[in-house]
Amino acid sequence: MSHRLFEGKAHASIYQKYRFTPPDEVKNYILQYLNKRKEEPHVLAVDLGCGTGQNSRLMAPYFQEVVGIDISECQLEEARAVPGFPNVTYRKGVAEVLPFPDGSVDLLTAASAAHWFDQSRFLVEASRVLKPRGCMALLGFCDSNTRLHYQNCGERLTHIYEEVKLALLPHTSNQVAVSEGKLEEIYSAIPFPDKERIESIRVSSPISVRNLVGFIETWSMFQASKKKDPQTAEDLLLKTQKRFLDEMGVTSPDTEIEHELEYFCVLASKPQ
Repeated sequence: MSHRLFEGKAHASIYQKYRFTPPDEVKNYILQYLNKRKEEPHVLAVDLGCGTGQNSRLMAPYFQEVVGIDISECQLEEARAVPGFPNVTYRKGVAEVLPFPDGSVDLLTAASAAHWFDQSRFLVEASRVLKPRGCMALLGFCDSNTRLHYQNCGERLTHIYEEVKLALLPHTSNQVAVSEGKLEEIYSAIPFPDKERIESIRVSSPISVRNLVGFIETWSMFQASKKKDPQTAEDLLLKTQKRFLDEMGVTSPDTEIEHELEYFCVLASKPQ
């Protein structure tokens, strides 16, 4: 995790507030895959690039211990501030050098994070720390297929959303493009024979206009734009929220719309 784009305290705060917890549909794919390959109890899950801990907490009921790893102390501070998960701890670190003994980890996960890793170094380290028949689950979402729905103006709302992404395109990194490719390269490089790549898990959920705009604010390309020109970036958020509300014919940013997102998941199991 040599890319350091999520470390500021302000960014960590909005990340905690607006980033999505992976949906149950994806969680269930991961747990079913693990349960078919490895008997319970599942002792240790390690969540890499854990950010503010959404995926770490999602895994907590299914493991004796969950450890979230992230390069950003600010992100980890936000994660630690969430109460009610006594079996989840957080450590500062990187995916390419893990503080775990050989053959000690039941599940390695990374939610919307694996595209930032040094691929070859990460895969060597994953092979080292996983138990025999332990599993890797690298998940994320493909934002190019996002759809918004509200009464009869869904297509226009989706168009506004696409225009925001187009405006931020000059600030988009190559790593984000890797994620949009659904981690095809890293899937091909995984050395385990037992692996699969689920390319499309479509999930629809309600989201307020306020939170959708907040989600845009968490994007690395928005943060890069804000760093270069704070006022223009803030104006983009305000303009986008107003365009959404005007198109919907409402005034409250708490008005909810349906947000359809396409998730993907790369799964692999270390040989016996």
